[in-house]
Amino acid sequence: MEELKLRDDFIKLGQALKAANMVFNGADAKFEIQDGRVKVNGEVELQRGKKLYDGDIVEYEGRKVKIVK
Repeated sequence: MEELKLRDDFIKLGQALKAANMVFNGADAKFEIQDGRVKVNGEVELQRGKKLYDGDIVEYEGRKVKIVK
């Protein structure tokens, strides 16, 4: 599992997808999230602005990224 280090207390889901190179840009992140292709902590997440904190796990296309402080 990959890790994405936080610079602040949280990162928004769309930003995390871009930072982890899971999507090319914000528009791609928006559509992938809206289409229900992204999971946070094992549950489908439909909010692009969902705040992710230390310990959260994002899943997309078979890849998992853990948010770490």
